[in-house]
This record gives sequence, structure tokens and C-alpha cells, in this order.
Amino acid sequence: MRLYLILISFFLISCENSSKINDKTKQSHSTNSNQQVVANSVDYFSKYINSSCDQLIDKSYFQICYNYKLNIATAVGYKLDGDLVDELNIKDRPSFYVEESLPKEEQIEPDNYYNSGYDRGHLAPDAAFDWSYDSLNATYSMANIVPQLAEVNREEWSKVEEHARKMAKKYSEITVVNLVAFDENITTVGKTPVALPKGFYKIMYNIEKNYKECYYYANSANESKSLNNHLISCDNL
Repeated sequence: MRLYLILISFFLISCENSSKINDKTKQSHSTNSNQQVVANSVDYFSKYINSSCDQLIDKSYFQICYNYKLNIATAVGYKLDGDLVDELNIKDRPSFYVEESLPKEEQIEPDNYYNSGYDRGHLAPDAAFDWSYDSLNATYSMANIVPQLAEVNREEWSKVEEHARKMAKKYSEITVVNLVAFDENITTVGKTPVALPKGFYKIMYNIEKNYKECYYYANSANESKSLNNHLISCDNL
């Protein structure tokens, strides 16, 4: 009888240890899986906003990768906080201003695009930062501005900007990187020659939540207003 009780006790202990091992194995697999998702994700902010830029301009709320030769930003990156999106929605917009952190010869005046046929398009959008006067004002630096066709700026591009704000609310926070694309044979616009973009990429992601979307908009007329028609693979970016 005593031997029987000893065998039963040994069996129960063995089952308990086996269960703990299985639980640890499951946790390990889950952790490894999550780590693999993160490891296989690209941090586009670090990829494009880095020391390879002629000048990195820190506007506190977003960072600008500026190119002296082109007289324009080639990338802008920022975090969108879902709790701040639509927090205040300041209606009064500030004036555009010269980015004084740039060398004098690289500074673009606010009227540089006047009568050029192009809008002063924001890379870091004012509607994403209208939760404080300081953050909103930062977006009106001419270093954050690109010549953008009115139809694209006011309609198509604004739709994907609105979509980004919705995704920030959905995922609590997302990182956004806007890239500016140029033709091989660059044309310029403005009194001070600024490279004319051929199009714009918007990359939105949250690595921890395994979320990523990429869009492309040509800087030309008759672009589709449907988001799905501009959705592209992020693999080549």
C-alpha cells in the first residue's frame, strides 16, 4: 500500500513538471514569434532620417532630412499619437516662414512658389499637429514644404493624411515617414530653384503591433482619389 502511494505521488509530480515545461515552451515559442515579427520589420525612420542627410532638422515634433543640392526635403518622419489626433483642431493657421537653421544660401522664402502652378504642400501635415500652437507652427517651416500640384495637395494626398490619423487612433501610435521621389533628369521650380518632385511615398507602421501600410502618389493631375489605388508593397522601400 505504501509503495502504491509513492508511485501515485511520483506520477502526479511528473505530470505537474511536464505541464510547466509545456507552458514554458509555449511561452518561448510565442516570444520567439513576436521577436521574429519585430526583427523582420524595417524601421523606416532610421533608414531615411539619418546622418546621410545633408542636414537633419529637428522640429521637436518631427524630423526633416534636407538636401542642399535639391533645395528641398527628401524625407520627413514623425510619430502620430492617437490621443493627440483631433485633440484641439486649431482653426487659425500660422504663416509660412524661412527655416533659419539652414545655411543662408539654402533658405527658401515663403513666396518662392508664387505663380509657379504648385501649392506649398506639407510633408508633416498641419492637420496632424494642430493640437498645440507650437506643434502647428513647426509644420509651416519652408523646410517642411514641397511644390505639390494643387489637385494632389488638396484632395488625394489629404485623404491619405486623414487615413494616417485614423490608424494612429486605431493603434494608439504609429510612425509615419514621407519620402519625396524625383525624376532622373531633375527639373526645378521657383525663384530660388527647388527640385520638382515626381511623387510622394507615405509609409505608416507600428512594429510592435505588426502594422504596416505604404502609399504612392504621383505629383500629376488626374490621380485617383481612392486610397486602394495608391496602396503599394512596402518591400522595395
